[in-house]
Amino acid sequence: MNHTTDEIEAGWLTLRPFHVDDVPWVYEVSQDALIRHFNGLPEPYEMEHARFFVQEVAMANADRIEYVILDALSRERLGRVGLGLGRDGTGEIGYWAAPEARGKGVTTHAVKALCRWAFRSLDLELIQWRAEAGNEASRRVAEKAGFVFEGTLRRRLVRRGTRLDLWVGSLLEEELMTTIPGRP
Repeated sequence: MNHTTDEIEAGWLTLRPFHVDDVPWVYEVSQDALIRHFNGLPEPYEMEHARFFVQEVAMANADRIEYVILDALSRERLGRVGLGLGRDGTGEIGYWAAPEARGKGVTTHAVKALCRWAFRSLDLELIQWRAEAGNEASRRVAEKAGFVFEGTLRRRLVRRGTRLDLWVGSLLEEELMTTIPGRP
């Protein structure tokens, strides 16, 4: 069952399910060195990788919920936010912002909106956050969204044959910070 049939209105942002016409945009944004590095994307990143992500991961995977982050007025694509769903009442958040959308509160606002929706609609008890140690931007987003940093797991992430440390955190529904729908 695909859970992403409806848009999530989040004040100045809208979260909408991925469509096939998002493939070229995903390809373009995935050329960004930071997105490639911290998401462990293939090198080189080809159109077929973007097509697979959109059609097989974002649109057809019952264990994932994936949204494009849009400016609510212009409908400009700004990033992506998603949840991997566990079978034990948990989810794991993942996100990235297009380079031109960084530093504007877009990702934090989208993470809060998706988490709020997931706690209410999916009866999740806990949402996890994981990132490569050193990914300060991801950590800032998680902490601003209310995630509690729990620590560093030593060499738990394998990326391109190298073991790396992994930061972890979590969010409970009662910890989710409230926001005013306007821009931060």
